[in-house]
Amino acid sequence: MSAIKIKKGDLVKVIAGKDKDKEGKVIAVDHKKGTVTVEGANMVTKHTKPSPANQQGGIVSQEGPMDVSNVMLVHNGKTTKIGYKVVDGKKVRVARATGEVID
Repeated sequence: MSAIKIKKGDLVKVIAGKDKDKEGKVIAVDHKKGTVTVEGANMVTKHTKPSPANQQGGIVSQEGPMDVSNVMLVHNGKTTKIGYKVVDGKKVRVARATGEVID
């Protein structure tokens, strides 16, 4: 299994599945399972019991995880693959389409 090149807080575009072409921020990354959770994409309904935090309980809609292969990083308004480069002794992510350093 390869390393996940997407980080929490990145803007990504969904390229496969029911939410294809949606854009959103990455909320969570699960390196073990190889999944990401994207804001507003792959919405699932969850049945919750009443609790002190949620007095009512009931059916709640929330984002579900999706495979990292179904999303692509958006850099300067365009989707791009991600590569790595060593700059000043530090390993940085690079947009493969333009060659620009992402972070």
